[in-house]
Amino acid sequence: MSILPSVNGWNPAYPVAMPGDQPVRVLIVDDSAVMRSFLERLFAARADIDIVGTLPTATQAFDFLGRERVDIILLDHEMPGQKGLEALPRMMEAGQGAHVVMLSSHCQRGSKVAVAALSMGASDALPKPSRTYPVSAFVEALVERFRRLAAARRRSVGGRTDHRLRIFPPGFCLNCLGIGASTGGIRTLAALFAGLNGDALGVPVLVTQHLPEAFIPYYAQQVARMTDLPVSIARPDQPILPDHVYIAPGDHSLSCRRDSDGVRIALADQHDLLTGTRPSVNAMFTGMAECYGTGALGIVLTGIGRDGTAGAGRIVEAGGAVIAQDEESSVVWGMPGSVTRAGLACATLHPEKMSEYVRAQAGRR
Repeated sequence: MSILPSVNGWNPAYPVAMPGDQPVRVLIVDDSAVMRSFLERLFAARADIDIVGTLPTATQAFDFLGRERVDIILLDHEMPGQKGLEALPRMMEAGQGAHVVMLSSHCQRGSKVAVAALSMGASDALPKPSRTYPVSAFVEALVERFRRLAAARRRSVGGRTDHRLRIFPPGFCLNCLGIGASTGGIRTLAALFAGLNGDALGVPVLVTQHLPEAFIPYYAQQVARMTDLPVSIARPDQPILPDHVYIAPGDHSLSCRRDSDGVRIALADQHDLLTGTRPSVNAMFTGMAECYGTGALGIVLTGIGRDGTAGAGRIVEAGGAVIAQDEESSVVWGMPGSVTRAGLACATLHPEKMSEYVRAQAGRR
């Protein structure tokens, strides 16, 4: 049950838009007049957030988006006619690059609705305020999402720049594949795995997706539906086997260590010192560089921030290779863009092309 107290005087201090930038344009799609009014009042005093529309149905939102440009869409799930999840694919298309944040009482941490929304391409999923989720925490979480998504959108519309790519290591022999992702990564991972199904690479696959711990069981179920390979959430000291997918638990970073019996899972509960992330793509790539060296291949998919860049550098130093998602197909070209700008990527590709590239470069067809 949602609890919507007065928000008079509440104004989180940190800005969403940078000085000189245009306000972040937000569309609210929610059948509850109370919730629409609450959200509108919440941001009424902020010059950096412009609520450009509040609509009760997805159909009205589609019409609105045909006329207006927005940066962020707040989308409820339980609505008359078409539910939020049903409307999400068309909403993303109509938004022409706008970030969609699913905002629903059904989006509690780890819920199936939240994971489903993320897997379909939503940039985030948040619960509405409730007795167990106070309005102060809700507002801080929502404004932080706005800030990060707005910054990522500003970078994405700033114009393309050509970046120098590395030469793929001659004679490369694939021994381990690591995939790192954040915002938009669940849907993107499905596109990557679609190209790998039916073909055994003969190597282990490590996956780090930025998600809270409570989401991971449902995420693992999603991944298991994407691939023919067995999928498991990584456990400490678990042997790392070929043709098996290991997923980082949300409360630990996934890495690996080598002993006399082979390579095993290593988990670390520290947050990444460079990026503050946990699970950390940097930690995963660093472990791969140490254990697999010239046979390590890292893939960096869509995501906010720069997690993965330092670890990609370790893979390159060890003689391995790194590829990144291209800007056009990324929900947010933060993580892959950082790796590419650092000159660490051998290629920037659409996820559907990555499996073909991996097989060709690794000599596996």
